[in-house]
Amino acid sequence: MGQEEIREKIVEAGQRLVKKGLVTRSWGNISVRIDEKNMLITPSGRAYESLKPEEIVLMNYHTLKYEGKIKPSSEYHLHAEVYKQRKEINAVIHTHQMNATTVATARREVPPIIDDMVQIIGPTVRVSGYTQAGTQKFAKRAVKALRGRQAALLANHGAVCIGRNPEEAFAVCEVLEKACKTFIEAEFLGGAKTISKFSAAIMHQVYLKKYSKLEEKNR
Repeated sequence: MGQEEIREKIVEAGQRLVKKGLVTRSWGNISVRIDEKNMLITPSGRAYESLKPEEIVLMNYHTLKYEGKIKPSSEYHLHAEVYKQRKEINAVIHTHQMNATTVATARREVPPIIDDMVQIIGPTVRVSGYTQAGTQKFAKRAVKALRGRQAALLANHGAVCIGRNPEEAFAVCEVLEKACKTFIEAEFLGGAKTISKFSAAIMHQVYLKKYSKLEEKNR
C-alpha cells in the first residue's frame, strides 16, 4: 500500500470516528506505520470533517523529525513509543470516547467481561498512571499499560487503541467502547461477572494467531 492510499485511509478513519461518536472536532489522533523508520500521523488542530490527505504528516518515529510545515498531532510521542516497542503494531488510534473516558476517569481496570473484548483487546483493559498528556512520560506509561493488550485507558484523559492494521485498530476502538459501557452499566446491577483470566488469555491468543488471520484471508 502506497503513502497516498494510506493517507486516504487515515482521513477515512478519522471521519468514521466522528460518525461513531468516538472523537469530536480535532480531538484524538491516528497514525499508521509505513516502514521501520516512519509513520504517517494526523496533524495538530485540524478537524476530521475537513481533513485532507495531503495534510497528514510524515514523521520519523525515532528522531521525531517531520516533513513540511504542518505540525503533527501533539500526541506524537505516544504513537512513536508504540511503534518502537511493539513491532507487530502498524496503526494507533488515540480517542476521547465517552464510556472509555468515564472508566479512565474512575481509574478502573476493565476485567474480562465480554467475549469480543477479551478476544480482540486482551484479558483486561489496564489504566495507565496519570501524567500530563503529550509528554514522553505519558507515552511510556501508556505503552506499559498496553503490554499484551490492544487497548489501554489513559487516566483522566481517554484511550489508546492499536492494531496490526488500521481496520483492526478501529475495531478495537468500537469494542473498547462497548466493553466500557457494559462495565459501567453492570455496576448498577451489582457488578459484572467475569470470564476466567485463563479462558480470556486463551481466547485472545486464538484471535491473534488464528481467527484474525482467517478473517484477513477471507477478504
